[in-house]
Amino acid sequence: MNMLEALLGDQAGGAVDQLSRQFGLDSSQTSSALGALLPAVAAGFQRNASSPSGLEALLGALGSGRHGQYADDLQSLAQPGTVDDGNGILGHIFGSKDVSREVARRASAQSGVGTDVLKQMLPVVAAMMMGAMSKRQFGGAPAQGGLGAALGQGGGGGILDMLAPMLDSNRDGSAVDDVIAMIGKFMGGR
Repeated sequence: MNMLEALLGDQAGGAVDQLSRQFGLDSSQTSSALGALLPAVAAGFQRNASSPSGLEALLGALGSGRHGQYADDLQSLAQPGTVDDGNGILGHIFGSKDVSREVARRASAQSGVGTDVLKQMLPVVAAMMMGAMSKRQFGGAPAQGGLGAALGQGGGGGILDMLAPMLDSNRDGSAVDDVIAMIGKFMGGR
């Protein structure tokens, strides 16, 4: 299962179609771009959620109810406010525009899609991922179960449970080694 399917389920194909139209790419280019961007964004979420203040901010944003629209209505990804939301998300998970630019540059080298296109796509991808996490975490309903449920403690299917399989690129059952490698790759090599 690829990361986009893990994130959006049945809507993965619709997301590729929407982003292809939005950024003037064919579906294989969009899939390649997403394959390069999503692991970096997921690693950023994972890193951010690993600190108490970062997790608190993430849970607050997920519970606000605003982000679920990006998973429910893929056409909302083309709205101007999506880029603003996505840039805000990137600021939280990456900490600086320099990291976002480096993620786009490295994703370009990996995918063959131009850096300028990926810089434009990155905030939309962040908003889409936030929407999918919000939808999965809360299903459109108010947050319940507290911090333990949000983290996925007790088999609750929380944020960290959702991110772990997407980040376990070597399928060894643990995302820790993969996250460390991704963070080193995307943030350490600047």
